[in-house]
Amino acid sequence: MNDDARADGGTASATDSGAPAGALAEVDGYRVLLYLGLLGILAFFMIPIESGLVTSFKTSTGVTGSLPFAPPTGSTFTLEKWRTAFDALGRGLINSALYAIPATVISALLGSFAAYGLTQSDWKQRYKAPVLALFVAGIFIPYQAVLVPLSQFWSMIPLQDALGFLWALGINNDYTGIFELIVTHVAYGLPICTVLFRSYYKNMSEEMIEAARLDGASIRRIYRRIVLPLSGPMFAVVLIYQFTQIWNDLLFTLVLVQTESSAAAPIVLILAGLGTSLEGQDFALRMAGAFIAALPTLAVYIAFGEEFAEGVAT
Repeated sequence: MNDDARADGGTASATDSGAPAGALAEVDGYRVLLYLGLLGILAFFMIPIESGLVTSFKTSTGVTGSLPFAPPTGSTFTLEKWRTAFDALGRGLINSALYAIPATVISALLGSFAAYGLTQSDWKQRYKAPVLALFVAGIFIPYQAVLVPLSQFWSMIPLQDALGFLWALGINNDYTGIFELIVTHVAYGLPICTVLFRSYYKNMSEEMIEAARLDGASIRRIYRRIVLPLSGPMFAVVLIYQFTQIWNDLLFTLVLVQTESSAAAPIVLILAGLGTSLEGQDFALRMAGAFIAALPTLAVYIAFGEEFAEGVAT
């Protein structure tokens, strides 16, 4: 009797879940395939990064004498490539920060202002729609289409004379290109910033805005006291996107700064020629330089990652 009870109890515990053994095996098999697929995708994206990273720690003979993804061992390991790359890219890091940070912040603020005007202002819809259409159209203008007009535009602007007071302080006049890059990236980034902020402000509580209006708050006060404090997640999205785009841009840099020998040469311009010589390509040096160039964008993402996820979710 006791044996039967134990047997029944064992059967009940195995089937209480309501799913037969075959179904459980099918679910487990699906999960295994899912995890294998995810691991495969992870490996697909991580192997090139791992290969570049280990290559940056190899000597020249280590690069040619081993597989790309094999880590350096013994005499093939060196930190010299990183030191050389940092020495070469140091001034480029500063120059890139001089225009990437102001251009990112200014374009984000102007995009927020414009989006607020397109969503919360008292404009009639027939006026808002054409303005919004212009912003949307601005997103789809490729960089290559504006390179010649951009060069001609800045050649007509007497920026060298306008900034003469800076050159009098001993600043190299090559830094005219930095100011040109700031204005160019602000103008080119404003459409996408405006559209992103507009989608965020469209979902903002209208009752809260209307209550502030009934209390007599002006449109500027509503923005300063209500809209701006609530815009943190979308500012994180825009700042990460804009900073990454501006930091990595090479086309505008080639047009406005032109040469890596310039005192104002950004990091991407110097990186383009790093490790290139008559003897061939120094792949380890180029990989070290690429990772150094990527560190600021990685730092920005880490700093605003949580707010970025919240902004994307909304």
